[in-house]
Amino acid sequence: MTEYIQGKTTVSPDVLMTIARLSALSVPGVSRLAPVSGGVNRLFKRGSGDGVRIETEENMVYVDLHLVLQQDVNIREVSRNVQQNVARAVQEMVGMDVGYVNIHIEDIDYSDSEA
Repeated sequence: MTEYIQGKTTVSPDVLMTIARLSALSVPGVSRLAPVSGGVNRLFKRGSGDGVRIETEENMVYVDLHLVLQQDVNIREVSRNVQQNVARAVQEMVGMDVGYVNIHIEDIDYSDSEA
């Protein structure tokens, strides 16, 4: 019979940020992440410039994503899909509960149509 050693697993905020970033970028309609600007975010050493802000409290994760969307997409639908995708990924990969996934649409990317 196998004996299991009990211990503690900790997850770095960088891991949570990577999961949130990749999950958001995988949703159709998301062009890229926008830098998080100024204010309170300067207090965070990590994630302040890459469009993702993560906060954790006990076993709960709170996510703010700053996104640039592709042109001609339904903003509400894309936002909802990002929220669901990020929450599911965090829950499945890390086993932590998600308190919220806030979506901040910073811009629409029209660069594809410029020729």
